Amino acid sequence: MAAAVSEELWNEFHAVVDMTSRELEDWLRTSAAGEETEEPPPHAGNVTGRQVLAVLGKRPGDLTDSDARVMRQVVEVVHARRGPEPRATAGDARWRHAMMNLGHDPLKPA
Repeated sequence: MAAAVSEELWNEFHAVVDMTSRELEDWLRTSAAGEETEEPPPHAGNVTGRQVLAVLGKRPGDLTDSDARVMRQVVEVVHARRGPEPRATAGDARWRHAMMNLGHDPLKPA
């Protein structure tokens, strides 16, 4: 059952999630991503990061209501922590790593 994901949500999600699925997958496997990376793939990384990775692998018509909730959550969190127009800025490593767990690299140029 496909969720009613608006074009606006789709575009916002893909604007704030600036890491490719490969970059995010590699990141979730690194020890810098957190203690949960001890798990072998596909369980490496945090739950939200794995959910974002799953959404990145889907077409709009294949998204579920759960995917739509994850997309809204990621957009809200990134906007709350970065502001409405994320720009490449340095922050402390812990903050950057938390953002990267959501698929957003604050140091990646727009």
